[in-house]
Amino acid sequence: MTQTTSAIRLQRATKVFPAAGGGTFTAMREVTLDVAPGEFVTVVGPTGCGKSTTLALISGLEPASAGEVAVAGTPVTGLPGKVGYMFQQDATLPWRTVVDNVALGLRYRGVPKAQARERAREWIDRVGLGGFEKYYPHQLSGGMRKRVAMAQTLITEPEILLMDEPFGALDVQTRELMQAELLRLWAGTGAAVVFVTHDLTEAIALADRVVVMTAAPATVKSIVPVTLPRPRDVEAIRLDPAFLDLYREVWNSLREEVEIARERGARRG
Repeated sequence: MTQTTSAIRLQRATKVFPAAGGGTFTAMREVTLDVAPGEFVTVVGPTGCGKSTTLALISGLEPASAGEVAVAGTPVTGLPGKVGYMFQQDATLPWRTVVDNVALGLRYRGVPKAQARERAREWIDRVGLGGFEKYYPHQLSGGMRKRVAMAQTLITEPEILLMDEPFGALDVQTRELMQAELLRLWAGTGAAVVFVTHDLTEAIALADRVVVMTAAPATVKSIVPVTLPRPRDVEAIRLDPAFLDLYREVWNSLREEVEIARERGARRG
């Protein structure tokens, strides 16, 4: 895969942060990864290994200390256009209604208020929240707030979608509903997705490829292709023998890294 055909390209990307009390901490080291347009890639790894740092470099929120990071063939030197970012914590503004929260991204891009709100209402319907336009975030359940967050992210029609454990705080049933909703809304958009998660079941159910990261400093240990057909029923697919084989393959790659991270944590403790 060449840089010109990659939606996202990391070439030996390294990120070093200042450490408390002096010195430095290397969060990720020489990460090389290509993501094609329209591809859904999930990233798993031990806690604290630098998975979120990968998203920060792609989004331009953090510069790489070494190596190369490019979006659509252009080196990332700031915040690239056409990138949507969905965090684990809600990005809704508590003093704004659902419709105004969803319209916010368009308003920042200079879209007139009436037009932005009209588009927002369309997306509110698409995520299944029709009738809740005038509600405030505190009046919504956790799953409903995630639907608002997805509408906020997708309304700008991003070509790159970065997702940092967006469903991690939800209960199991709500998480499965949101996974299915995400796949439905993403299908046909052509957006490249990089989705960070701790949940191996989620990683496999959503992805075209699962990237397994090493214990910190993170680098790519293995990449597991997911050949399960689309569209996918994220609930039923978990019972497919092929799914179970993929789960074992991903876990066998990840297990050693989890043990390394655990041993390091025990020594620090």
